[in-house]
Amino acid sequence: MKSMQDFESSNCTLTAGKADLFLKNGRIYTVNSMQPWADCVAIRNGRFIGVGSFEKLCELITSNTHIIDLHGQFVMPGIYDMHTHPDLALAPSYAGYLDIGCEDPSPDNVKDAILNYSKKNTETPWVYGQSFVRYTFKKEGLVPDRYWLDSFISDRPVAIHDRSWGCMLVNSKALELAGITSKTKDPGNGYIERDPLSGEPTGILVDGAYSLIYHVMPPTPAPALERAYRDGLNYQASRGVVGTKYLHVCEYRLNALKAVDDEGQMTARVEAAISWQDDIFPVKRRWELLAGERHYYRSNRLNANAVKFHFDGTHESRSSYLSTSWPGESKWRGGLNLTPEHITDMVVDMDRKGIRVIAHCTGDGASDIFLDAVAEARRKNGNNDVRHQCAHSTNLLDENLPRFENLNVTAEFSPVGWYPSAFATARQNVGEERWPRMYNFKGVLDAGGIAVMGTDWPVSHINPWVGFEAMITRQNPITDSVENFPGQPVSLEEAIQVMTLNGACAMDLEDQAGSIVLGKSADFIVLENNPFEMDVRGSLHKMNVEMTFVEGQCAWDVLGRMDGTDNEAVWKERPNF
Repeated sequence: MKSMQDFESSNCTLTAGKADLFLKNGRIYTVNSMQPWADCVAIRNGRFIGVGSFEKLCELITSNTHIIDLHGQFVMPGIYDMHTHPDLALAPSYAGYLDIGCEDPSPDNVKDAILNYSKKNTETPWVYGQSFVRYTFKKEGLVPDRYWLDSFISDRPVAIHDRSWGCMLVNSKALELAGITSKTKDPGNGYIERDPLSGEPTGILVDGAYSLIYHVMPPTPAPALERAYRDGLNYQASRGVVGTKYLHVCEYRLNALKAVDDEGQMTARVEAAISWQDDIFPVKRRWELLAGERHYYRSNRLNANAVKFHFDGTHESRSSYLSTSWPGESKWRGGLNLTPEHITDMVVDMDRKGIRVIAHCTGDGASDIFLDAVAEARRKNGNNDVRHQCAHSTNLLDENLPRFENLNVTAEFSPVGWYPSAFATARQNVGEERWPRMYNFKGVLDAGGIAVMGTDWPVSHINPWVGFEAMITRQNPITDSVENFPGQPVSLEEAIQVMTLNGACAMDLEDQAGSIVLGKSADFIVLENNPFEMDVRGSLHKMNVEMTFVEGQCAWDVLGRMDGTDNEAVWKERPNF
């Protein structure tokens, strides 16, 4: 594994001609330990050819150089969102599906939304959409099941996702159309919740089990997927994102991403991870994609050389796979969607082929098995620099913290769980022993590992600055509560590296992006305020990004500083969602 220092330099200029873009009078934080701060940067053909002071860089300016006077504004490398799903968040509503529109809807909110949608969309075969929250039903003493849905809508099939996308609630009509009965076997990557006496399905389908519903539904229309990815990229550019991972894709979603890329609107580097199993929706060309068809989609900005696995479930449904039994259970450790042998063989095979494995691991037992599988891949294949990723890393065993560095595995964390909220509180059912170990960002960093942040939108908000603030404070950015979430906060400097250079590492880009260094890609953002000169608590999540550049291309320019040039911003207005 390459060291961060291998890509850092204290030189001021490269002999690469004159600048086509020059930023001066800034407070430029480089994420380069050998040259942490600079006043100016010079850019040519999308790369930094000068980083330093005006006196040393002014010779790179010509009459054709576009100069931006920052007047002391803060600049830093662009940020990375290493786990998100704009298609799952936006395409359903763009396709005309149900969108309840509440972050934490009550049972009455869910019922009213379903009835209103059904009344307005009489020609639509399915009432399908998002989302309900099981924890909210539990607080009101209700059980979300098919009988609850049947009590007010039984003549049309209904399917609605839980906010965590860990399960789906359906009515009896939907079960009938999908052919799901007491005799239907559980798929290997999920299960059907059943009545303990009769064995009849309750209407809750966990993890891969709800793909049984998707098999009898038409796929999401291509225009809805394209618009979802386009708007997702637009929003991300407005928040300073220059690199991102879109997890769980199929051939339809890759075609939509390619269409956006071909239109020149791929304003971030995107790694798309193919679903290994039908965890969310059917992937009909999975084996063709993994055999090589994925390379058809490859471009400078788009890469589909990754595969996403659901090793276990979620804390809310107690399907996260733990190293010991769940509290109050004698044997139940959660749901492991693949056998340990399957996991090991798959990781070894993907590693040999140079395909990154991104493994959904919320329980400490699931991440333990994943790390064991990567260790076996290293033993059989050697250290081939394929950097696999532990997605969510919700709960990690203390003894596994050093293994992330030793095995060259990225630990990815999601902000919805590391600050106090109703959603996070629902995860306290993991028990007193594990609760203090939740989202151990600091533990991985202190052990020398690479930790990154993924919003996991729509499970949490797509605005990465919410998670940015929360990892520093371990407090809820949205409320005035001073309650702290368990675990240690990280420093602002550590958080910036997590959001920038660590993200580049997670995409195998650390030699060309992630910090403001000579020769690297000109990926940077201009902020309204300086994070080092503000109270992070309650403020950082509101940060406004005024400009975003990717490879020197202006992706976002809220003040129009690039207007009238041949490098005008791709996006000028943020989508409203």
